[in-house]
Amino acid sequence: MAANKKATATKRSRERAKVENRNEKIHRREERKKAKEAELPTEDGSDPDLSGMTPGPQPPLY
Repeated sequence: MAANKKATATKRSRERAKVENRNEKIHRREERKKAKEAELPTEDGSDPDLSGMTPGPQPPLY
């Protein structure tokens, strides 16, 4: 007798989804790693987010 084909197809599709999710996760990790490498501070040691700021009270916005 043949086994329940629906259960087999369901399991196969579930396993395929797990593999796809795993591959997407690996891809996202690689993209984050590349983005982190691109955001490294400049060679002079200054942080680009802090460039142009002065210590102490900041001037009013308005």
